[in-house]
Amino acid sequence: MAGRDLPVQPTGQGADDSDDVDTVGARLKAVRKLYGWSQRQLASRAGVTHATISLIEQGRVSPSVGSLKKVLDGIPMSLAGFFTLPLEGNPQVFFRAKEMPNLGTDAVRQLLVGPLSDERSLSLLHETYPPGADSGPQLLTCEGDKGGIVISGLLEVTVGGEVALLGPGDGYFFSSCRPHRLRNPGEVDCVQVSARSEPGDWPAIGKRS
Repeated sequence: MAGRDLPVQPTGQGADDSDDVDTVGARLKAVRKLYGWSQRQLASRAGVTHATISLIEQGRVSPSVGSLKKVLDGIPMSLAGFFTLPLEGNPQVFFRAKEMPNLGTDAVRQLLVGPLSDERSLSLLHETYPPGADSGPQLLTCEGDKGGIVISGLLEVTVGGEVALLGPGDGYFFSSCRPHRLRNPGEVDCVQVSARSEPGDWPAIGKRS
C-alpha cells in the first residue's frame, strides 16, 4: 500500500512545543534503530510517506496523537510503550557465566543473569543444589512470584501444605507469599533455572538440613 502524509503541525521558530517535538523525534529515531529499520522501511510498515518519518525525526513537524499512533502501529508499539521504553545508554544484553554474580550461600549456588540492581523487576537464576542442600530450615515467604524448571537431579518443593518431588523437565510456579522451601533429597546435584519477581531482598539460602 502506498504511503500517505499524515496531518502534522509545522513547528516553526518559537513553537511552544518544540522541546516535546524534539523528544518525540529523537525517541522515534531511537526506537526505529532498535528494530534495525530505515526510515523508508518504517514508513512502508506504517503506510505513510518517507517524508513524514523524516520530518518527525528531525523535529520539523509535530505529529498529532492520532498520527503518532498510526506510525507506532507499524512497529507495532503502544503510545505508553513508546514514551516509557528506556532508551538511554547501551545496556548489556548478553552475559557469560563468569559475569554472573553468585547470590547463594554455603553449598547452594545461584548465578544471577544480568546486573544486580534494585530497579529490576525480574530475576533469572541458574541454581545448583548439591545433595542434601536446601533453602534453609524454615519456610520462606517474600513478595512477588517464583517459578522454576528442573534441568537435572531431583528437587523437593514444599509450598504451604503441599510437597512434590520434581525431576528433569518438571516445573513449579507459585506466589512467594506462600510459605515455601526447596531441598535436594537426591544423591547428585540438582540443577534448575528459576525466576522470581521480588527485587531487592534476597533470603539466605544454601543451608543444609
